[in-house]
Amino acid sequence: MTTDLLDLLDDDRPHLFDGGMGTMLYDRGVFINRSYDELVLSNPDLVRSIHSEYVQAGAELLETNTFGANPVKLARHGLEKRVVEINARAAGLAREAAGGRALVGGAVGPLGIRIEPYGPTSLDEARSFFLEQVHGLLEGGVGFFVLETFADLAEVRQALAAVRQATDLPIVAQMTVREDGTTLYGTTVELCGQRLAEWGADVVGLNCSVGPHGILAGVERLAPAVDRPVSAQPNAGLPREIDGRKIYMASPEYLAKYTRRLIQAGARLVGGCCGTTPAHVRRMSDVLQAVAPARPAPPGRIRVRRVAEQDGALPPVPLAERSALGSRLAAGELLTSVEILPPKGVDPERMIQGVMELERAGVDAVNVPDGPRAQMRMGVIATSVLVQRVAGIEAVVHYTCRDRNLLGMLSDLLGAHALGLRNLLLITGDPPKMGPYPDATAVFDIDSIGLTNLVNRLNHGLDPGGNAIGSATSFTVGVGVNPGAMDTDYELNRFYWKVDAGAEYAITQPVFDADQLLRFIAELERRDIRIPIVAGIWPLVSVRNAEFLANEVPGVTVPDHVIRRMQVAQARSQEHALAEGVAIARELFHAVQPQVQGLQVSAPFGRVELALQVFEGLKLKERREPELAWPRTR
Repeated sequence: MTTDLLDLLDDDRPHLFDGGMGTMLYDRGVFINRSYDELVLSNPDLVRSIHSEYVQAGAELLETNTFGANPVKLARHGLEKRVVEINARAAGLAREAAGGRALVGGAVGPLGIRIEPYGPTSLDEARSFFLEQVHGLLEGGVGFFVLETFADLAEVRQALAAVRQATDLPIVAQMTVREDGTTLYGTTVELCGQRLAEWGADVVGLNCSVGPHGILAGVERLAPAVDRPVSAQPNAGLPREIDGRKIYMASPEYLAKYTRRLIQAGARLVGGCCGTTPAHVRRMSDVLQAVAPARPAPPGRIRVRRVAEQDGALPPVPLAERSALGSRLAAGELLTSVEILPPKGVDPERMIQGVMELERAGVDAVNVPDGPRAQMRMGVIATSVLVQRVAGIEAVVHYTCRDRNLLGMLSDLLGAHALGLRNLLLITGDPPKMGPYPDATAVFDIDSIGLTNLVNRLNHGLDPGGNAIGSATSFTVGVGVNPGAMDTDYELNRFYWKVDAGAEYAITQPVFDADQLLRFIAELERRDIRIPIVAGIWPLVSVRNAEFLANEVPGVTVPDHVIRRMQVAQARSQEHALAEGVAIARELFHAVQPQVQGLQVSAPFGRVELALQVFEGLKLKERREPELAWPRTR
């Protein structure tokens, strides 16, 4: 974990704040007539434990429990002489809970009084109040400051000045606005952002007051108006009073949905304010692992990150020497593969028989998915080793980020390489809610973009921290891409970052619309994003199969005319439906073949004979590479 907020912002990724501290304290039975800030002295274990829950939920940025720890508000509880002590202790508790896994920001809120010209407190006096709190937070060791929930630009300017008088640490400055995008004083969100940037804020943003919908509307106006990173911390909706308690009604799932929208609108730092809990932050964290940077891919030819320029980096093994699949990619030759499903139980016999049939037919490789649609199946690495050692055909290992933390993925990949696996398809993975075990937890330490960066480093002999691992790995690095994505720009931007991270080829989601794929490839050409594209083809077996893919498999588009063709064939017989599904698959491949470098055909329900029918006419055996180096063990 980086120790500097500005370094964190340099990675072009969104990052996650924690949620509401006051909400959690209230939920734990602390009455609102108490000073919540003073609890860092009288009940430090409670405050520390809440910080820890947010870290466990995935928060990368913690705010100290000091929103009201200024001399004015503390004076209401007779604590005005303990400002520095409370703030320093609050910072220390947050740092203890963070344990190096999160950055700690000093939270500074409004004074709770009106300042000139609308009140008796002078600007200089307001600045001195803020400065006393800032000194306490610095004594406690905060790494940056969060000025939040300000409605008055004049007041937040004094808070900014106080921080800048004491330190050059980064500042996140957040205003609170109404549903119409203006403060209580009528200042527009655009002007707020411009003034905060002008006065020295490193990040400008919005928090509190309104729910996700209102904050999103504000971010959509703020992001284009400023030249700084944008932050967003909405409430969990608007509170309702139920049996004397204020309850925030927005669910974790609802806030997670808006988290994605906030990032797409330009927010770089997201989190929660009133009403948000570790459960909300955990769902938000899941979203962050699966999104790309909001900024568009820059124009010009793609450039892989310069891992080779780092100290200790080794030159990568040439692509043509890594595997037979890599050799075909490097030579620009047509690649053929079939996707099979790992066994549901411990007996791989049926799968092995099908794979051996593919090997005899001359197919180049077998793709092995990793728990597709969050279903429980034999592990992908074990299955791939069986494929290669028993059937003598190269495996392409689909490897997901869903089930493993960063350390587990690193261990898996090193072991896979030692076992002779060389071809990877790196994907983020379907969330557990899609499968039969919806309560299973997802990890998503990183997404497919981050995983591509990780493998690229391994191919240069470096671990994620830039430390040498000895010999470099020699993986052929593939990624997924979806030409039928609902948001094409979003998909293209994600694909750009995958290629920039080191992807060397891509396999599409199953394609049923040739024109759609050709338009997508043309846009890749226009943006100068060029790596080999392998078209994913799924031979339909029935109308129900087509309707299922069209309506229940995310990311797959089946045009109406394809479904109608299957309906006509199905009305004749099941055999006619099978034949029509294969015919549609062949037509698709022949339509896109001039623009792709390979064909991956799925074997629906394990029926490899249907996949092989799609390949008819390609003369697979004449294209077959020499026997693989490892012996069969059967």
